[in-house]
Amino acid sequence: MDNDSLEQSASDLVADTEMRQVLDDLLARDEDITARAVARLHPRINAASSITRSKDRSSLLAKYQERQAEFRRWRGRPGKLSGVAAASALADRDVRIAELESQVALLTASHVAMIRAVGELGGFSKWAQFYEFYRGSRDQLAQLGALPEAKIDPLPPGKPKSS
Repeated sequence: MDNDSLEQSASDLVADTEMRQVLDDLLARDEDITARAVARLHPRINAASSITRSKDRSSLLAKYQERQAEFRRWRGRPGKLSGVAAASALADRDVRIAELESQVALLTASHVAMIRAVGELGGFSKWAQFYEFYRGSRDQLAQLGALPEAKIDPLPPGKPKSS
């Protein structure tokens, strides 16, 4: 190797290390990884085309973009949101939470009504027997307030019916 190629190789190694540092920083801050973003933060690269035209740099950029996409999939959210977009997403989630709470209230009320109807018809013991094997489910229904709470008054003693 001649002296010029050694200097070029050393320069590429430094640029590669600096580019990795910039890419790691972008990844850690969850900022979109683009050639333009790297060029903006890199101390020696001034243009995005310096990255996209180099096979090695372009490949390194693609690897980091893939890692970022994978991290974002794991987290289940897109990259940084603007204030308006974040507020909109939060409002959408609040609406969804309200809808789900309403559904839970409706289901709870309907189950309480169903259980009371079954109990009035004398079938509560059968219902309880069915849920005997589903104690966890019954406990959750009790926590939700979906099981009726009633005081049972004994019937007054009366004359036995004659047949």
